[in-house]
This record gives sequence, C-alpha cells and structure tokens, in this order.
Amino acid sequence: MEIDSPLPGTEPPRDCSRCPRLVALRQECQAEHPDWWNAPVPAFGDPDAWLALAGLAPGKHGANRTGRPFTGDYAGDLLFRALAAFGLSRGDYDARIDDGLTLDGAIIVNSVKCLPPQNKPAPAEIANCRPFFERQLAALPKVRVIVALGRIAHVAVLRATGARLAAHPFAHGAVHALPDGRHLVDSYHCSRYNTNTGRLTPEMFADVFRTALALHEEGV
Repeated sequence: MEIDSPLPGTEPPRDCSRCPRLVALRQECQAEHPDWWNAPVPAFGDPDAWLALAGLAPGKHGANRTGRPFTGDYAGDLLFRALAAFGLSRGDYDARIDDGLTLDGAIIVNSVKCLPPQNKPAPAEIANCRPFFERQLAALPKVRVIVALGRIAHVAVLRATGARLAAHPFAHGAVHALPDGRHLVDSYHCSRYNTNTGRLTPEMFADVFRTALALHEEGV
C-alpha cells in the first residue's frame, strides 16, 4: 500500500530508525498485523490550507492501521464530524482510507509520525520527529491558524515556531500569537477518554473551530 502525502519531501522514510522504541513497536505490529500500514503516517489534507490541525501521534487501531491521520478510531469520528460541520471537508468520512474523503482549507500534521506505546511518546521521540513537523509547517505558507489537539501538540507548535513556552501556557480555547505571524488555538485532544469523562464535549470542540474561523475571517 502506498499513500501520497500532500507535502512531498517533508515526510520521514517508511523505515525511519530515529526512535528505537517506536521501531520495536512498529516491528511488533508488522508481525502481528502485516496488512496494516505500520509506518510513519503522512500528513492528510489540503496543501493550500489556511488551517493546520496539529495532532499527537497515530493511534494503534486508527492511523497506524489505515495510514491516514485520525482514520479508524473514535478521535477521528469526532474530528471529521467537526470538519464537515464547518465546511472543511468534502465527501463522507467512513473510517477507511478509500472512503473518498478530502479536506478543503484544512490539513492534519502530527507532531509524532509513528505509533508510540500507550499513545505516549517520550520527550526524545518528540524531539526526534520535530524536524519533520517543522518542515511540514514551513511547507504550508497559507496556513494562518493552527489548532493544537492536546498539550504535546501545543508544545510542538511553540517549539517549531520559536515561541517561548512559558509565555504561552496550554488551556483549552486559548489563542496564542506566534512569532511567525500565525495564531495557535488550543484544544483538549478529541480522544475517547476526554469525551467519555466530559473533559471535552462536542460543543467545546466546536467552539475551537469557531475561534479558528473567526481568526481566519478577521485576516489576523
């Protein structure tokens, strides 16, 4: 299976060896599920996007299985439903990489490209993947707003854009002006845990997109 990236030249190789722990997990998954993607997951969406969604990392039964960010797990159900509601997607999401879904004005770029154990990448693994993340943000000159899905993605965006971490604390719904002229909007991650516990409701998530759209319409 081959998947074309909307940002060619920015992705890690399929056999990326920067993180030994992630490589070991990848090899376990390849042996257990040889028909899965089981490789660094490329970006997905519109290369001319104004909105970038910064995710954490592939989920085992989601992106690591299908090869497309947030595709095939609960977080994707909520995310793609929100993208459709705000006119940022075309077609119907059916949790399959061949469902025909496309994004319009939005793109998803994960701060970590490979599946981490327990969905928790180590600090060194985040740092190892930062060059790819930075390269992808740099390849998106039309992006004016970035939504960080969770604290790890928030920090990754700040580091990638040269912003001071202490000056930009993570808080759901917070808006941060970045040194490169873009704006960062924070959101709790759209994980099943966060929604099941009530930490993130669909309305709270929708508010994040309303904020992003307002920034876009204001041309800030």
